[in-house]
Amino acid sequence: MALAPKFAGQRLVFGQPAASAAGVALAAHTLELFLDYVCPFSAKQFAMVYHTVVPLIKSNPKWAPNLQIVFRQQVQPWHPASTLVHEAGLAVLQVAPGKYWEFSDALFKDQLSYFDEAVVNEPRNDTYKRLAKLAASVGVDEAKVYDLLVISDKVPEGGHPNFGNKVTNDLKVQIKIARLVGVHVSPTVIFDGVVANDISSSWTKEQWQEWLTKNIG
Repeated sequence: MALAPKFAGQRLVFGQPAASAAGVALAAHTLELFLDYVCPFSAKQFAMVYHTVVPLIKSNPKWAPNLQIVFRQQVQPWHPASTLVHEAGLAVLQVAPGKYWEFSDALFKDQLSYFDEAVVNEPRNDTYKRLAKLAASVGVDEAKVYDLLVISDKVPEGGHPNFGNKVTNDLKVQIKIARLVGVHVSPTVIFDGVVANDISSSWTKEQWQEWLTKNIG
């Protein structure tokens, strides 16, 4: 599936595929990771991909120009904080797209702080404040992130209530993307447009190497 330019920070590209002898541009394979920041299995898969698989791809001259990875944000509403943490990811994407993956790494590592039990008695804007501070820990402007997230307790003049925040529209797009391809739970992996049910969050480095060799070359 295509990626809108404003979400470009969700894509990792390692090189450019060469043109064929006829001058036709060759397209890279696409690996889409549908992940939820408060899902432990998503955290496990992200850690393996970000810290182990990505360096493998970068170091392989066959794989690097022929594969791109896209982080698809998969909101799971049965965890109420899922919406809030994904909004934070989108805020970082607006403020500092180059920090998106680094922030995602920090958020996955700190995901216990946003599990149901951790936020059940916390006001929504206080959760946003913590998320903005987490963004600051990876070099993103805390005030700008919080400004995108905060919910006012007053209806703006000429506006209407229940409007959301400044990333609500982007969040709606993320949810539409998952619905369009029928993704229900995380983690789900789609390879070149087809769900790759064989890819597991428990895969080792060796299993990823075997899969990359088979599917990329």
